[in-house]
Amino acid sequence: MKKKINLRSQRKNEHVQHAINQNSQSVLSDFDNVHFIHQSLPSFNVEDVDLSTRLGEFELSVPLYINAMTGGSEWTKSINGKLARVARDAGIPMAVGSMHAALKHRELKDSYTIVRETNPDGIIFANVGADVSLEGAGDAVEMIDADALQIHINAPQELIMPEGDRNFKSWRKNIESIVQHVSVPVIVKEVGFGMSRETLQSLKDIGIRYADVSGRGGTNFASIENARRKEQDMSYLSGWGISTVQSLLEAQPFHEDMHIMASGGIKSPLDAMKCLALGAKAVGMSKVILDTVENQGVEEAVAYVERFYDQMRKIAILINAANIEQTAGSPLVFSPEILSWQRQRGLPDDERTKR
Repeated sequence: MKKKINLRSQRKNEHVQHAINQNSQSVLSDFDNVHFIHQSLPSFNVEDVDLSTRLGEFELSVPLYINAMTGGSEWTKSINGKLARVARDAGIPMAVGSMHAALKHRELKDSYTIVRETNPDGIIFANVGADVSLEGAGDAVEMIDADALQIHINAPQELIMPEGDRNFKSWRKNIESIVQHVSVPVIVKEVGFGMSRETLQSLKDIGIRYADVSGRGGTNFASIENARRKEQDMSYLSGWGISTVQSLLEAQPFHEDMHIMASGGIKSPLDAMKCLALGAKAVGMSKVILDTVENQGVEEAVAYVERFYDQMRKIAILINAANIEQTAGSPLVFSPEILSWQRQRGLPDDERTKR
């Protein structure tokens, strides 16, 4: 048993270390294929801009959240404690990483419960995989007194992971059972491979009302798991998936029925504003917060979030938007690659691009 615990903790540590080592800044971003139209005569002052958002039953004063990263070892306990302080002091929600380690080995639970202990009044999301049992999902929520439950779907990661899951046909049924029985909202999230229209329709059909599309462009779990393979022979899947921009376009038909969240490759306040313009209600960040908190400390990570939001408000002036609703209605121009994606996928045209 001790060996299994150590192996699981080692894997958690390896995931974090590989994530820290990845250079996502060098990855080409689809955000560069979405363009705002500069408005030369703003109608507002910066102090008038309010990008607060309503994400289902959650009222967020800032449309940002710290997305799921880690837990399950002593090192990641320390990281989660620091991330919880950032979330608390910056006033934004936080998701913990996959909690299966603590569900299987209760002695690891403090690497997750530290988040609630540190941030007793904050909005915190629990996190489990799609293969979890209903009982396990309930335990995860209870363990950290979670306000919502993230269920991550990560088929490419599992398939490349040497010890990963190979059975997937129960996922949909598990998710449906969980959403019907748990006492908190359920957020289904990808882990960096994006969501298609077909996936979102399937989630809607089983009652999911919150989806984090988490597209390609940020932390690359295909590369991380390939690096952990002895032969490192699946590098050809390092570019697998749908970008965050493409995923947000795929999500356009679902805005009336689902609360869409965006994460994956958000490198700047401009990227975050483009997510809001494409219909996301909130934007998640992970690696940049991890890098900052580990290399520069909690206080600088809080300052980073505050600067990030302040710059989002300044960008709102440049598009003459005083709030998140006006941001979502801002005129956009798409590069040919995005227009081609829309056309080939049969997605509805964005009327703003025809103005």
